[in-house]
Amino acid sequence: MMRFTKEVCITLLFCAFSAMAQEMGFEEYNPTSTLVVPEHPTLKAKYTFIDIHSHQFRMAEQNLSELIAAMDSLNMGVMVNLSGGSGEELKAKLQNVNDHYPNRFVIFANVDFSRVGNPNWGKEAAAQLEADVRAGAKGLKIYKSLGLRNRDINGNRVAVDDPRLDPIWAKCGELGIPVLIHSADPKSFWNPMDNTNERWLELKTRPRRKRSDTNPAPWQQIIDEQHRMFKKHPNTKFINAHMGWYANDLQKLGELLDEMPNMYVGIAAVIAELGRQPRQAKAFFIKYQERILFGKDAWNPSEFPTYFRVLETSDEYFPYYKKYHAFWAMYGLDLPDDVLKKVYYKNALKLIPTLDKSLFKE
Repeated sequence: MMRFTKEVCITLLFCAFSAMAQEMGFEEYNPTSTLVVPEHPTLKAKYTFIDIHSHQFRMAEQNLSELIAAMDSLNMGVMVNLSGGSGEELKAKLQNVNDHYPNRFVIFANVDFSRVGNPNWGKEAAAQLEADVRAGAKGLKIYKSLGLRNRDINGNRVAVDDPRLDPIWAKCGELGIPVLIHSADPKSFWNPMDNTNERWLELKTRPRRKRSDTNPAPWQQIIDEQHRMFKKHPNTKFINAHMGWYANDLQKLGELLDEMPNMYVGIAAVIAELGRQPRQAKAFFIKYQERILFGKDAWNPSEFPTYFRVLETSDEYFPYYKKYHAFWAMYGLDLPDDVLKKVYYKNALKLIPTLDKSLFKE
């Protein structure tokens, strides 16, 4: 039997570990930055804010005091729950809120598109929405399933600008409630999944997010449907979720805002795009300060500080919280206080004027 000295064994082990390190995949590579720069972690927002984009599916029965404690730790004044449902489901959620914290939560209604194509569907859906608003809903949330997954009674894809849906958008304008709408997904989900795709890691780890021009339609077609619908209903105010997937092209987004004065944008889930272009993003926020709203999307209190740090500080090269979503570093926009206040709460107060304004102090 061959015997090795201690030194040889150590050398062999070192070589083995080195080989393993060299074979490490991109998914595992996550280096710690050696850059030494001023750091200002921001655990709490400078101003009390409204989260215009949250989802609390169990709000009818959940303990709201736990949510309030987390909200207070972040300086969140009002949470907008976009997952309100409709009818009795909505009423149950509203009841829990009204019984405990009526001024801290807002609930948006949802529409069931499964019966599109039935006679009088549009009129009936608009009537149900009106009843939901009378019950206490403050707006309408449209999920990305419209344009991606929703089918009419004949099995055809329901386009975002399908004229059978017009009574819904018209009713929102009549009632004076905003529509927060999510259409499509990042354009990269439609692009080839190769070494040039920035979302390669996300698509590898979450393959169901990959799309194509036939699954179910080209990205630009869905986006164009949304914009045509906005223009067709100028009296209705639309909050385009995720900055309409143009946070990576702010010049184009600015042109769209100029074209559609009834369109607003929420920053939920796109802070990583803004944090890698701090100078251009800051200029955009200043120019369109009346049209941008704060939102986060997935409820995870530990992720909010990255949003605060990007918006409020001038910090450089700090990490994002999901590598698969954005493997690059963040930079702060250092927004002026008057712009911050509009993004954090003033713009939302204009769109939902019945909110308790006493929660927000200058």
